[in-house]
Amino acid sequence: MHAAPHPALRTRLARLALLPAALALAGAICALPAQAEPVQPAFQLAQQEKPALIDTLKDLVSIESGSKDIEGLDRIANLLRDRLAALGGDAKLVEPTEIYRMEDTPAKVGKMVMAQFKGTGQRKIMLIAHMDTVYLRGMLAQQPFRVDGDRAYGLGIADDKNGVAVILHTVAILQKMKFKDYGTLTVLINGDEEISSPGARATLTKLGAEQDAVFSCEASRVTGDRLSLATSGIGAISLKVDGKSSHAGSSPELGRNALYELSHQILQMRDLSNPDTGLKVNWTLSHAGTNRNVIPAVATAQADVRVLRTADYDSLERTLQERIQKKLIPDTKVEVKFERRRPPLEATPASRALAVHAQGIYAEIGEKLAVYDTAEGGGTDAAFAAAATKAPVIERFGLRGFGAHSNDAEYVDLNSVTPRLYLLTRMIMDVSQDKTGK
Repeated sequence: MHAAPHPALRTRLARLALLPAALALAGAICALPAQAEPVQPAFQLAQQEKPALIDTLKDLVSIESGSKDIEGLDRIANLLRDRLAALGGDAKLVEPTEIYRMEDTPAKVGKMVMAQFKGTGQRKIMLIAHMDTVYLRGMLAQQPFRVDGDRAYGLGIADDKNGVAVILHTVAILQKMKFKDYGTLTVLINGDEEISSPGARATLTKLGAEQDAVFSCEASRVTGDRLSLATSGIGAISLKVDGKSSHAGSSPELGRNALYELSHQILQMRDLSNPDTGLKVNWTLSHAGTNRNVIPAVATAQADVRVLRTADYDSLERTLQERIQKKLIPDTKVEVKFERRRPPLEATPASRALAVHAQGIYAEIGEKLAVYDTAEGGGTDAAFAAAATKAPVIERFGLRGFGAHSNDAEYVDLNSVTPRLYLLTRMIMDVSQDKTGK
């Protein structure tokens, strides 16, 4: 019978037996890719810039700038021109001259603020946002700017004064870093986005065609950080029927009931939506008649249109003209008008590739970034910027926001300030230095 090994010897033998496994584990750990670290000093400056950005939000929200409030728009435009000039840009106010007039376009639309920063490189980059809101003058008194915990509230703060602030402080970070590796960095902030940009659209398209990348700073969602590669196109249908009035009691047969014909037209156009292509047509407004006892001589209706593809605008217009030829009431006149209020922004291989790079930047600071390449229903100026270019155009570089167009709940998440500033700063840096893998 053999004697049992000494306890100390047993311990040494056990350790030796575990050595191969330990070495294998160490090798596996060493083989893992190193966690990317945030680029300095960009990340540090993004952290430091947060208090100043909050002050800017207060300044911007405290100026009422509804889309038809020219006085308020002039005030905020002057402020932004001065801020951009102080950052070293060639800043100016641009009066719209080529105006696409729609049914609700006011006689005068707000100016644009444009600034250009010249660098030493080749790449051309544009940042866009808008300074107008949907709110009426006087509403600010009931909903002034305020900070409550990690939220900053205020009229227009999510749509889109946060985006304006993000642009200002991203440029400030680049200036503090003395970063000038771009060819030109153009900033365009318009004052008519909420009324479908009748005055800014031509400038957005012209400048967009000259860029290597366009970053639009509408807000992200509070449910999570995201970028959007697609937005909906928005259209409007106006239908008008002219008939003939008569007494509804004694001689209705002498009239031509415009309301009957309008109803017929709407019913025969109720099938225009196409879920397969994302086309949505919904009749939302109608009006007819002047008195209960008079056969209506005029009737009107309007429909909201959303598209994901520009081609759907063309086919819809043709269909509308074909349908109105089929009338119910003889001797009535049917007219249809179609407004292309916004084109859709469509995802492209270039925008998808650049969005993947953005996700890598976010991973550097331990954050996740969702990328949406299907439109959610809303339309933005990014589509105008993309209308004549093959360069990548990406939307939602603004802060996480909630409650757009809501006068009692609109806010931005202040925890998103640092990551969003870092993201936009790094995207400008990497596009300028050809580090995006495009």
